[in-house]
Amino acid sequence: MDPDAEVDFDFSPFLIRYKSGRVRRLMGTSRVDAGADAATGVTSRDVAIDAGAAGLAARLYVPSDVLGRPEEKLPVLIYFHGGAFLVHSAFSGAHFPFLNALVSAARVVAVSVDYRLAPEHPLPAAYDDAWAALGWAVASCAAAAGSGPGDPWLSAHGDAARLFVAGDSAGANIAHNVTLRAGGSGLPGGARIEGMVLLHPYFRGEELLSSEGTDPKFLQRAERLWGFISGGRYGLDHPFINPPAMPAAEWAKLGCRRALVTVAGFDTLRDRGRRYVEALRGSAWAGEEAVLYETEGEGHVYFIDKFGGGGEKAKQEMAAVVSFIKRQS
Repeated sequence: MDPDAEVDFDFSPFLIRYKSGRVRRLMGTSRVDAGADAATGVTSRDVAIDAGAAGLAARLYVPSDVLGRPEEKLPVLIYFHGGAFLVHSAFSGAHFPFLNALVSAARVVAVSVDYRLAPEHPLPAAYDDAWAALGWAVASCAAAAGSGPGDPWLSAHGDAARLFVAGDSAGANIAHNVTLRAGGSGLPGGARIEGMVLLHPYFRGEELLSSEGTDPKFLQRAERLWGFISGGRYGLDHPFINPPAMPAAEWAKLGCRRALVTVAGFDTLRDRGRRYVEALRGSAWAGEEAVLYETEGEGHVYFIDKFGGGGEKAKQEMAAVVSFIKRQS
């Protein structure tokens, strides 16, 4: 049989990898152009963070009315899209309406990071890209004071003293791991992450929780998928995918002052998010607030699909995120 047609790994409806190594993505490949969005009053554009081998890029968003007004500084939100580490990009249409709306409501400058995808680039590639993008964004904000080159929107309008990281699903997993790295390694200029927002975070573990059911085949599928994403480097109880497996003292490295975690009632990941918050609250983390926000009667990252359609629960979840970002010390 032709190895370019023989299936090696079928993760429909996301992607299929063939024995030749060819990967065919079944979703998240279309590109939506950046630009001015009249409905929300937000302008976006695409930037290259690293034009080298990694080709790291991002889509920046800013409320249109602040352009040309460098005296107005805004919080900076670094966002990591979901898609099981396998599909979507910072330029695909799935997250574009959501981020336009979030930037408008929260009045932030947002950096949506186009990290490398598995399986071509297994973990920790996405974590390394996220870390590089976070450092670039912080340095760009400082460039207004003459400390180095940076993006003009961030230099003019980004306030690194009000720095947030966020993501949905796999992106939330990335947000957690980059925040942990920030606390251990430090950010340019001594910046610290004010808040971390984990929207339906993608965490698993070797012990099935209630929301995951009792079928051992579920665990087998989770192990196989995680092995596919990570190139077989890490097990299901590695802290990358199961943070509560960390010793309580390790949480002291989580480099944010506040945390918000959201979960949904019909999501198999629901109890992972709950356990994360419990572990965080009972750990050596020096932060001030760990908030759990729950939505009943909805599935995994429902807000990405339903927000554009005017779903009330999606609007309420958005409002919770906006409130978290806007809350003052």
